[in-house]
Amino acid sequence: MKLVIVILSNKDLGKVLAATSADGFFSTKMSTSGQFLEGGHTTVLFGVNDDKTDTLFDIIENNVTKRVIKQKGVESTIEGSLLKKPVDVEEYGAVAFVVDVEQFRRL
Repeated sequence: MKLVIVILSNKDLGKVLAATSADGFFSTKMSTSGQFLEGGHTTVLFGVNDDKTDTLFDIIENNVTKRVIKQKGVESTIEGSLLKKPVDVEEYGAVAFVVDVEQFRRL
């Protein structure tokens, strides 16, 4: 069994949860903050049998959107530097971690 931890944009959250639920995946969502994704995101936990992990990733990938965002450049003490200008950065639709589960119990 695997614990799949998915951090995804709030813009895609409803679509991902509807699609994964329709395919029989159960999840727990947690409001989180951090720097993986800009503009608000949520962490979703999935308990998944080993043979269903790829199916889960396919569903998530088909229901998230990659975006290009403007990100502030690097701060610099050099006068006249172009480093402070915003740059286009591709933001992935989700970030996922897979953890092996040694034991699972329903209590």
